[in-house]
Amino acid sequence: MALFRKPQKKLIVAGFLTLLICGCNMYFKTTTDQFTVTQKTDSFERGKNLVFNICGGCHYDRTINKFVGKHLNDLPKIAGTLYSANLTHSTTHGIPPQYTDAELFYLLKTGISKTGKFMPYMMRPMMADEDVNDIILYLRSNDSSLEAADTTVGKTHINLIGKIGLRHLASPQPYNKGVPRPDENSPVAYGRYLVAVIGCYHCHSQKARTLNYLDAEKTKGFLVGGMKLKGPSGKKLYGPNLTPDKQTGIGNFSEEDFRKAVTEGIRPTGKKLSPPMPKFTHLTENQVHALYSYLQSLPPVHHEVKRQ
Repeated sequence: MALFRKPQKKLIVAGFLTLLICGCNMYFKTTTDQFTVTQKTDSFERGKNLVFNICGGCHYDRTINKFVGKHLNDLPKIAGTLYSANLTHSTTHGIPPQYTDAELFYLLKTGISKTGKFMPYMMRPMMADEDVNDIILYLRSNDSSLEAADTTVGKTHINLIGKIGLRHLASPQPYNKGVPRPDENSPVAYGRYLVAVIGCYHCHSQKARTLNYLDAEKTKGFLVGGMKLKGPSGKKLYGPNLTPDKQTGIGNFSEEDFRKAVTEGIRPTGKKLSPPMPKFTHLTENQVHALYSYLQSLPPVHHEVKRQ
């Protein structure tokens, strides 16, 4: 039997290495689609609203009022360093000038870049095709926040540990084309959609590894809070419970309380909300109403979250 021990060990090691390599694979097939954005009367304003509300938290620098990118401290130091991309018209550092419309569409749906690199924090497979269209159209516009800024905030480097961690948290989603817009006259339906595309559930659910990118409501611990986060200084924080539980959630929030919290960063007590919660200053009254209506329609879940 001893004759088989070394070959068996080699097979076990080879199998482990194969699983390790597959487990941290960050490159996938990209698109060969031909797609060009189309403009409608309200495309620019819709696109601007979506870019500020969905992309702004990671890509918009309020100190210079441009989408130049930022250092993202969500990634543990042991896993590497992460910076969001420059979204301006810079031909040296900006992302949109380097992508075709079809490549941007595919990136926003699947999280897969033109080189095939997988970026899970980018994917919105549930986003309506028309909204993706309008986002791309806005990114091609001459809005001042997108004027060329030939700068980079830093170079992303995700090491082996980081790649394994990211692949453990998320996998590429199907290329989900043909998604219609929700009924914006139905507050609950529209709010459900906004929670998904803005990514509220990414920070306010229980665990990152249970996020469902295709159907947000199927996320385990959906919006009950407890997600481990980090503030700008590296301080550990936990995402609050957004269900309408009166003791542990937002069941006692009036709609005005909610509006001030999400657009001004002010709690009902008057205290400021902690970063990384951004101020969603570009939310319209209709969007605030939809978000509040949807959250209040959820079953209240009593889930005590650690205080900051």
